[in-house]
Parts: sequence; structure tokens; C-alpha cells
Amino acid sequence: MSERKPVLEMRNVDKSFGPIDVLHDINLKVHEGEVLCLLGDNGAGKSTLIKTMAGVHQPTRGEMKMDGKAVRFNRPKEAQEMGIATVHQFGGTYPLMSIGRNFFAGVEPTKGWGPFKIFDRKTANEIAVREVQNFGITRIDDGDRLVGGLSGGERQSLAIARAVYFGARVLILDEPTAALGVKQAAHVLRIVNEAKRRGLAVIFITHQVMHAMAVGDHFAVLIRGAIAADFRRGEKSREEIADLMAGGENMASLEAAIDADVQEHPAE
Repeated sequence: MSERKPVLEMRNVDKSFGPIDVLHDINLKVHEGEVLCLLGDNGAGKSTLIKTMAGVHQPTRGEMKMDGKAVRFNRPKEAQEMGIATVHQFGGTYPLMSIGRNFFAGVEPTKGWGPFKIFDRKTANEIAVREVQNFGITRIDDGDRLVGGLSGGERQSLAIARAVYFGARVLILDEPTAALGVKQAAHVLRIVNEAKRRGLAVIFITHQVMHAMAVGDHFAVLIRGAIAADFRRGEKSREEIADLMAGGENMASLEAAIDADVQEHPAE
């Protein structure tokens, strides 16, 4: 049986800014109903990689494919039209706008005719509340509520529900749990699993190994712009993943040097 085609694929992708090489020979695949966890410490190249996926940057070399066909995005709008949605750390929401207004920002439903068209607040609120509640966030029940009064996890939920409602097929989540407490992070992880259950291809960018292991099916570790490891769920332990993120052999050498120093200079 032939392997199913990935929704999104990167083949031998490099990205340079002038003489500076930021990404090196990136090969990644993400399938429907799967969570790809992209792991890496600060400065590993994660931001450049997701911006390349989302059409902010174009690959210097290599190619991207969707459903097996080569694609090239010259701007983020083109990636969005193909079903690639990016949700950043704070959800890209507007604190002083209502939930309904946020949900339909830029694509507002209207009522009336011709020059007398106005924003259809009732419809926007009903759809926004329904879609967020469908992701299990039942505490949100008023579309007129200001987004600034929501928790960080609820803002993420709103942004993810919006992306799914408008047809996202690939959902890129950029450090969605980084600034959240334990309870809020758990809400977001449940929403990631719900997006997977609905058949989306999810790319979950994080440096928190525990969160990745809670939802991930496929893992890639990025170090200095290159894929240092690519493996499936269950193939590596939490300790092995953390060691890879810290530099693998470099980390082992550091620990050995510390042990040797302790033995040579024991505490009095």
C-alpha cells in the first residue's frame, strides 16, 4: 500500500538572509489528523521555519508541497487561502474588541442593503460562541464580552476556533502554552487534540517537552536551523528529547566535565 500524501511537506528547504544561512536542508511532513511537534530552544530557527511555511518568507532553495503539488507563497494571504493558518503565542486577538468582532475581524457578516449595510452583531456573536463552545470552552457564552477579559487559554481557544471555522487545513501553533499556567495550558492541549480529531494537520511549536509529549504523534528537533532528530511517538523518552534539545553530545560532555570537577574539588 502506498504511503498517503502529506498535507504539507518541505523538501530540502534552505533559507538565507544575505550571507547568513538560517535554515539548512529542512525535510518535514505533516498529515491530516496528526500533530507534528517542532521542538527547539530559543534561536534554533523555529520562527523562521514557521514564517517560511506561512508565506512570510520564501525558501532560498528547496520546495514546499501541499497534497503532493509544489506550491510557492509570495505573501501570507496566499498561504491562508490554501488553508494554512498560524496562531501566535497570544492568539492574535484584540483585547478591546468583543469576542464576536474578534472572531470575524476583516470578514464581518453584514445585514441590510447597499449603502445601508451594517455589522450583523447577533449572527457574529452566535457563531463565535457556538464555535468556541464546540471546542469545549463552555465558560464563554456571551459574544459581546471583551476579549481582554478572557484568560490566555481562552484567547488561544478563540483564535484556533476561528481558524478552523474559516477552513484551515494546516494549523500552525507558535508556542501556544508558553505564557500559560498549568490549567490554561491543559485547556489548550485539549483543543489541540480536538483539532487533530477533526482531521487537521497541526504543527505545534514549543520548547516544553511535557506539552509536546502530551499531544504529539511526530516530533522534529531543530538545532541551529537544522533537523537534529525526526522520530515518532514512543521512540524516545522525555529525557532523550530534552538531551537532544540541549545539544546531545555537548550536554553529555558538559555533565561529564561537571562531575570531574566535583570529584577533583569536593565540597568541604
